[in-house]
Amino acid sequence: MAGSSVGVTIPIPEPLAGTLELWRASFGDPMAAVVPPHITLITTTPATDWDETIDHVRAVARDQAPFTVRLRGTGSFRPISPVVFLRLVEGFDECVDLHVRLQAGPLERELAFPFHPHVTVAHDVSDAAMDAAVGELQTFEASFEVRSMGLYEHMPSGLWKLREELHFGQGTDGSQAAAG
Repeated sequence: MAGSSVGVTIPIPEPLAGTLELWRASFGDPMAAVVPPHITLITTTPATDWDETIDHVRAVARDQAPFTVRLRGTGSFRPISPVVFLRLVEGFDECVDLHVRLQAGPLERELAFPFHPHVTVAHDVSDAAMDAAVGELQTFEASFEVRSMGLYEHMPSGLWKLREELHFGQGTDGSQAAAG
């Protein structure tokens, strides 16, 4: 893993993930079929020590209780970044807390932008497609329980490979840990 980059995300469960993938594709986003819907907690962070990194991420997961995310309405990072997203109206603070705890130790680094948890629905598409995403999903609402997060390695091919799914409040052997 020396010289690799890691990412940590919250997966969006089915059938919601499939619905969001279809929406993203409808706006012409080329990544719709390649990048499953998710909430990024840590993005493209260099990691030189796999053992230290996985131990750190496992410890954060072990100390995290499941929580609910509720998505409602859209937002955009335009003009800074060509992204339209679904807003987290519940679970936002839990995601920020997870990000802060994950971004310590072996994953600590300066970020170019403040962390803002979201679910991308359009990225690098035309202004008209971004406007359509904002308008068509303005009243979108869904919720789901978050029970795990995925630890990914960025491969030389440019794709992300899931290295481990980490269930909240559990040790690596699957036993329950005190979460709170």
